[in-house]
Amino acid sequence: MPAIKTWKTRPTYSVALEILTKKGDMTDDELFNQLKGEFEDIGYKDFNDVLLNLEVGGKIRTSSLSRGKRRVELVH
Repeated sequence: MPAIKTWKTRPTYSVALEILTKKGDMTDDELFNQLKGEFEDIGYKDFNDVLLNLEVGGKIRTSSLSRGKRRVELVH
C-alpha cells in the first residue's frame, strides 16, 4: 500500500522565518537544507519563491556573497 501524504499544518514561509529567528543569519544553502528536513518535497524553485515573497513582504533581506551564494537575514 502506498504511503499516505498529509498536508503540512504550517506554511513553508512560516517555518523559514522560525528557522531564521532561532539560528540567525545564514546562507541560502543552509536555509534550504533546514527546510528540506521539514518539507521533503520542496524544490529549489519553490524555495526561491518563498524567499522572494518574504523579501518583497519586508520580512527578510538577501545579499549576494559570491557567485551562486546568498546571505539571508531577518529584518528586525
